[in-house]
Amino acid sequence: MDDLDDHPDDLDHRIVSALTAYAADPRVAGAARALSFAGEHGALWLAAGLTGAAVDGARRGAWLRGTALTAGAHLAGMGVKRVVRRPRPAHVRPLMRTAGRYSFPSAHATSATAAALAFGALGVRAVWPVAAAVCLSRLVSGVHYPSDVAAGAALGALTATLGADWMRGGARD
Repeated sequence: MDDLDDHPDDLDHRIVSALTAYAADPRVAGAARALSFAGEHGALWLAAGLTGAAVDGARRGAWLRGTALTAGAHLAGMGVKRVVRRPRPAHVRPLMRTAGRYSFPSAHATSATAAALAFGALGVRAVWPVAAAVCLSRLVSGVHYPSDVAAGAALGALTATLGADWMRGGARD
């Protein structure tokens, strides 16, 4: 990974540079900040899952297990991040401060993708475009490389897929 970080002409660097340029529009910058803030520590997804559990009593157990999968995915992403220790993009000016110094994988993308799969399985269609927007916000904000977001999404998908049987097993609760 360090070799990629040393080459500002690589695709990861070029994509981040191109997407952060959109943040010159205050509406785009505001949306990116809001989505990034909402996704911090998986808060948006945990709140959505707990709300689903509160209002959908027939599937409360499935909602709670989906929320647990999402939290587990986020924790897995944070663990990988501490092992890999890839620095955040330094060649662009970020829109915001981040909770941590490391970039790979994007924990926002990890929890967003896990939530999209878990809550999507419960019929929530709006979760996919919101999850995609959260992932994109991390690039527009200049705090992640595309490979960070892709790896986070893959980890979130893996976590949700591995827990899908557990989640479905209780969908009748």
